Parts: sequence; C-alpha cells; structure tokens
Amino acid sequence: MQTPPVHPPGERLHGLDAVRGIALLFGVIVHASMSWLPGAQYFWLTHDASSSDIAGLVFYAPHMFRMLLFFLLAGFFARLACARLGTKGFIRDRARRIGMPLLVGWGPMLAAILAVGAWAAWLANNGQLPPPPETPPLSPRHFPLTHLWFLYVLLLCYIAALALRAMLGRSGIAMRFADACTRLLSSPIGPMLLALPLGIAMFLHAQWYAWFGIPTPDQSLYPNLAACIAFGSAFGFGWLLQRQPTLLQNWAVRWPLYLAIAVLATTGCLWRIGLAPRLVPAMQDDATLAYAVAYAIAGWNWTFALVGLGLRFLSTHSSWRRYLADASYWIYFAHLPLVMALQVAMSRVQWPWFVEFALVLAVAMALLLISYDLLVRNSVIGAWLNVRRKPRGLEQY
Repeated sequence: MQTPPVHPPGERLHGLDAVRGIALLFGVIVHASMSWLPGAQYFWLTHDASSSDIAGLVFYAPHMFRMLLFFLLAGFFARLACARLGTKGFIRDRARRIGMPLLVGWGPMLAAILAVGAWAAWLANNGQLPPPPETPPLSPRHFPLTHLWFLYVLLLCYIAALALRAMLGRSGIAMRFADACTRLLSSPIGPMLLALPLGIAMFLHAQWYAWFGIPTPDQSLYPNLAACIAFGSAFGFGWLLQRQPTLLQNWAVRWPLYLAIAVLATTGCLWRIGLAPRLVPAMQDDATLAYAVAYAIAGWNWTFALVGLGLRFLSTHSSWRRYLADASYWIYFAHLPLVMALQVAMSRVQWPWFVEFALVLAVAMALLLISYDLLVRNSVIGAWLNVRRKPRGLEQY
C-alpha cells in the first residue's frame, strides 16, 4: 500500500508533529513510573511501598528512545523553521520559544520540586523537617537544570547548527558529502552506524549506571560526552534529513523491520541487566560494551520505527492529535512537580502499584490539559511557546 507523502504542499507535518508530541508525553509516563521502581529511595524523591519490576519495564523501554526521537525531530523542524524565517528570524523565534521559557521557568520549576521534596521529607519524618542535605554551591559544573535540561541542550544544538551552517553552508562539496552521509544513515544499516559511537561513549562514561542508559545532562551546564553524542547526532541527523525529506518514506515502509530489531535488542538488554534498576556503576568489560552498543541499537531502531509508524498511520489531519501535539510542550514543561506531588500522595495509601500509577498519570494529564486549555493556549505563555491557534498550520514551525 502506498504511503502518504512526508510533506504534502501546504499541509502541516501531521505525522512527524504527532510523533514529536508522543516523545514528550512518553517523558511524563517515564517520570510517573519512577516512584514504583525497586530501590527508588536511592535516586528519586519518594519511594512507594508497592514497588514492582513491571514498573521497571514501563520506565526502561521508552527511556531508551524518547529523547533520541525528540531531538531528531527537533533538528528536522529547526531547519524547516530556519529556511522559512531566515537566520535572524530563526534566532528570534528560538529565543522566544526555547530560551525565554528556560530563563523564566527554571526558577519556579526548581522551587516547586524543592517544595515537593520538603513535603515528602516532612511526611517521612512524622511532621518534622530533617536537616537539608549538603549540596555544592551553584556553579556551571553544579547546576540543577531539572527536567528542563532538554531546552538548554536544544539551545546548544541551535548554536552548533548555525555555526556549522555559517562555516560550511556555501560549500558544495561539504553539502554533497553531508547528503551522501544522510542517505547512508537513513538506510537499514543507519541505526547501527548511529549506535556505535553512542554505545562506546556510554561505555567510557565515568561511573556509568547502565540500567538508566544515556547519562542525563541535568546537573551541569557542561553536558557529558555521551549526551552530546546522543542528542547532538540526533539533532544534526534530523537537520540534514530535512534537506532530503523523501528519505523518510523508506522508514514508513520499513517500520516493521526497525520495530522487530528494536524489540529484539531491548529484550537482549533486559535479559542481560534485568527489570530492576542496578544502582552500581557498570564494569568496563566486554559484556558491558556489548550491552551499551545493544542499548544504543535498540534506541535508534525504536526511533526509526516510531517515525515510520507516524508517517504511515498518523499523516492525516486529526483535530485531537493536533491538540495533543500542541499541548505536549506545555505538558512536559510543567509536569514534573505535579507528578512528584501526586506520587508523594500515593505513597500514603496501600493500593496496588498499577492502580496508583494509573491514578497519578490520569490526574496529572487531566490537570495539565485543563491548565493548558484555560491558562496557556491563548495566553502570553502560549505566545511564548507558540502553541496558540494559528490560521495556517505551518506557522507553528
């Protein structure tokens, strides 16, 4: 059966837009599951007594690919916006849509997370606050970006892309080479080629906690090498893909192949490491290297498969999918303190973990969607995030 074109003239990129929203919504699911992971008291704000290894699967599988997928599509849409707006217009647009929310939102988000942490500690200590933990002074090396680290890394990606574009954008040789590399990386061997440097970087990362995959660059203004390779390569690949968007049609055809490899690689990783988090750094041996490469292969094949699925099945207009895609930025931006507060509340009851998890997810999504519709969609915040209704679909990009 023939697949729909990637970008019909005059149409919004419905399939890719939907998948980008799905990537952000997966982040809510991942964070909502963390209270029920075995050993969560050692790495999360609250720990529920009804922990489960199945919650580990809910966390583990989407965490492999959700940010690779997001940064790939962020790069694709960034080049599209840059071509439409021009360099100066693109810089103004990203400063408003990405820089301003990070600058204005980081402080309140951190304060809200700390307030929820204080509430959890107060409950755990029978109504008394324990002494606060010692933390290093704020500095570029010790900077709690919280879950908004993705905005900071996006800004770095924009700077790098514009710098490389200024240096190489007029070189026909460089562009032909980049296009040839993009065609190779878009082929069935592409996920393997993209996975090798990421797998090696994770393996070489000091104190790598292998179960958690790509080390999250949320505690410093200097992203770690593995994160730079993971999200930088995804963003750059997406940027170059936008030069040849018809390559994505092959993903829409081959998505069963990529999905099968992703499931096999994920199964192999879980067979090696288990469903429960491992809270000790991985040893630097051959088995760990094989796991790291398999993890990266799984992540990239999930990414190719989901983009292909989006193009194959979600490329037609849908009002509710468009609404969720528009809302996904706000939902991810605002979700973490709310999810944490609901997890603390659930820790006070003794219900099955899946009931508590479902309630946290349902209540959080309901409140976030209501807040988006009433407070964000047609407000100043909506103007910053550029999620208000527009007369023409592509104006969002």
